[in-house]
Amino acid sequence: MNDKGKGYRARNAPLKNPDLKQPSIADVESAREKIRPWLPRTASGSYPELSALTGTELIVKHENHQPTGAFKVRGGINLLSRLSEEDRLRGVISASTGNHGQSIAYAARLFQTRAIITVPEGANPSKVDSMRALGAEVVFHGENFDDAREEVERRSAAEGLRYIHSANEPLLIAGVATCTLEIIEEQPDLDALIVPIGGGTGAAGAGLVLESMSPKTELIGVQAEEAPAACLSWQQGNLVEAPMATKAEGLATRCAFELTQDLLRRHLDDFVLVSEEEMNEAVRILIKKTRNLAEPSGAAALAAALKLRDRLAGKKTAVMFSGGNISTAQLREILSAT
Repeated sequence: MNDKGKGYRARNAPLKNPDLKQPSIADVESAREKIRPWLPRTASGSYPELSALTGTELIVKHENHQPTGAFKVRGGINLLSRLSEEDRLRGVISASTGNHGQSIAYAARLFQTRAIITVPEGANPSKVDSMRALGAEVVFHGENFDDAREEVERRSAAEGLRYIHSANEPLLIAGVATCTLEIIEEQPDLDALIVPIGGGTGAAGAGLVLESMSPKTELIGVQAEEAPAACLSWQQGNLVEAPMATKAEGLATRCAFELTQDLLRRHLDDFVLVSEEEMNEAVRILIKKTRNLAEPSGAAALAAALKLRDRLAGKKTAVMFSGGNISTAQLREILSAT
């Protein structure tokens, strides 16, 4: 939509909250050492049929192969591994539509910490079952993620629990940035990287890595048309709240967040919005061409590559396949539309 920085008047504005410290590439390298004992590198695949469809040499980074089925587990392990003994004893609390919650639950189990995850009513049942199986206490509250988040903020203050924000956490951003570190180490000649944006940790972390290791690589964010808050915030230069109706729960945020937006202002080259049907079609394509299940948010980067086919023609492009935790009901609905 814009060249980097154009139309973004607050591009270099300082963070309003002095407690929100921007992570650095050194933090990403440190995160890799914390994560290494627990998570292997995920595969990157090149699929000739996908390259033909997108008109670009397409690389797929398979974060759907993580033990929780999504990239966010990198951040959870990095953060939970560094908690103080006091915080571990008190326990942690967070809000999630599913993948972030699974990340915290998975890491809390590794590091023997009580975890409470608040999810909206109607949350993906597969993700809820996974969080419970990992030992987290799952609480339902509100119609959407932001309702759940507001309840978590209230409860954290009242009960003295360590609140883990899904975006305004430098350790989460540094952790998920290790995904891009792997991509660039394997593909140093990459022309473009497309990353889905809900809260924005994945794209924010990607920008840190590209700035240091591959500044020529274009960073493109993608969000649902039916949940455009992060895109509007990036365009307008301030935190925007927008209507949210997407079924792609990984992208279903009603507002943008300060720390990730600050990093996106510095590093993001473009922002693309995709429709519900464009994401659903990308889910179907990934099943057919790669034999991998994707949730709609996990397929959003491919949907963006298809939408940008002319612009990316002849380039080498990587897409972050950020998650594969699709429910049976979602999959049935998407496949029945063919």
